[in-house]
Amino acid sequence: MSGFCVVTTTTRGDNAREIIEAVLSRQLAACVQVMPIRSHYVWQGVLREEPEDMLILKAKVADYADLEAAIRAVHAYDVPEILRLDVAAGSKAYLDWILETTRGGVQESAAPPS
Repeated sequence: MSGFCVVTTTTRGDNAREIIEAVLSRQLAACVQVMPIRSHYVWQGVLREEPEDMLILKAKVADYADLEAAIRAVHAYDVPEILRLDVAAGSKAYLDWILETTRGGVQESAAPPS
């Protein structure tokens, strides 16, 4: 295992900004990408279709428990999607940047590699 992961969560409205600030301010993720999506699901026996934002967070496996806790602490949903997908391999320069940008890393390299 590489020691890195991608974490996904979905939410609506201003809650995305709250989650982003919570995880980046604690250096629990190096990057958060936000994509507008349309979700279809069953909740409490009702078929639903809702606009949401999908957040894709790049992080270290070692930080996952704290990252999940930080998301859960500010998430607006009763049962938030929080999924960890372990990275099998990736660009060394990019993975080094994640390592340097998240807590415990070297802070001189705060911009993503070109």
